[in-house]
Amino acid sequence: MVIRYLVCPQCGIMRFQVKNDAGGSIVVQVTREFEIIPVNTPDSLDGYNLNYLYCLGCSWKGSVNKLKRFLQSH
Repeated sequence: MVIRYLVCPQCGIMRFQVKNDAGGSIVVQVTREFEIIPVNTPDSLDGYNLNYLYCLGCSWKGSVNKLKRFLQSH
């Protein structure tokens, strides 16, 4: 089974950061079912704010609901 991931609405990449109150961050991807998955499988999402994603490719930040299935060219 191939997992498909949502992409940044601004630049189209699939990797984001989530942050915690202590200033830590981990890299995640978001499935098309809106499940947030750490890139490094041993990482835990406990204590991280999952309401905001920070794009690793540009300045975009926002919720999983703003991500796209694919980036359309203009």
